[in-house]
Amino acid sequence: MEKYRVGVIGGTGMVGQRFVTLMAEHPWFQLTAIAASARSAGKTYEEAIGNRWAMEAPMPEAAKHMVVLNAETDIERIASQVDFVFSAVDMKKEEIQALEEAYAKHECPVVSNNSAHRWTPDVPMVVPEINPEHLSVIPAQRRRLGTERGFIAVKSNCSLQSYVPALHPLRERFGLSKALVCTYQAISGAGKTFETWPEMVDNVIPYIGGEEEKSEREPLKLWGHVEDGVIVNADSPAITAQCFRVAASDGHMAAVFASFDRKPTEEEIKEAWASFRGRPQELGLPSAPQQFLHYFEDPSRPQTKLDRMTERGMAVCAGRLRPDTQYDYKFVCLSHNTLRGAAGGAVLLAELLCAEGYITRR
Repeated sequence: MEKYRVGVIGGTGMVGQRFVTLMAEHPWFQLTAIAASARSAGKTYEEAIGNRWAMEAPMPEAAKHMVVLNAETDIERIASQVDFVFSAVDMKKEEIQALEEAYAKHECPVVSNNSAHRWTPDVPMVVPEINPEHLSVIPAQRRRLGTERGFIAVKSNCSLQSYVPALHPLRERFGLSKALVCTYQAISGAGKTFETWPEMVDNVIPYIGGEEEKSEREPLKLWGHVEDGVIVNADSPAITAQCFRVAASDGHMAAVFASFDRKPTEEEIKEAWASFRGRPQELGLPSAPQQFLHYFEDPSRPQTKLDRMTERGMAVCAGRLRPDTQYDYKFVCLSHNTLRGAAGGAVLLAELLCAEGYITRR
């Protein structure tokens, strides 16, 4: 098949590097443009990265000699070269909002890893297995922007991927009245490695700015519905969260406590996880895990180091399901934060947008 031409905006940061890596052998997508800040523009990608390459895999040969463009001043040039862009820029929220809208208004669809537009009412925030129907808001967004092709779609906060996917099929079957979540988040979620953040070695920090608010609010948008050209948030469940930064390179873990409108049995919960399939599995999208939710009977699993790469890092793992004294049940979940939770999740979203006809080739 003819590949979609892809640009990565903010290609020199950790998430941008992950996008570049994922494009190297993607069956649908071909990296055509890389853009970053003015200080990187005009250099080859290899020169712009220097000694800051943070991926385990080597830098793709095809990317090394690509000349980095200016993400802010080369919009028209980039938009003419690609079918869509991934956005992973590191800027102030208002600047990101303006930049992503500028690309959209140049008729270039934007699939964003950033949080800036997550609360824009007509911008879909999508976990492809959970709320693909929210993509139907895109025509309304295009009318607001005055575009034919251009739009913005975003992925959710990376920590949500460690527990919302496990709660979703349970909410659908049994009704979810309330949940308490404690997340234990890897340092790559802050764009760091142990080399660049030595203070995190042998350490836990009990605070991540803005993370708890996102963990409590964003699921309600994911579980909302499209009405009159905007996304209306769900009214429930009530969610409370605490978020910790822990000494792990990759992988966000969550301890989840949940109560239901109709209390299921443990066997019903496990069956709901085992049988759940979302739109990406139905379509057989290239980045989709064959089995989205994996349950471990071994009480010592899932473990970050052992299980974060389950199904190429795109699955969600659960374990330790058991009754709780205050809630109906408690369990733990794990996801790879820069694959399922960040760049990989955005790539899966882009695949869904292509498969459903929202992104087309120029």
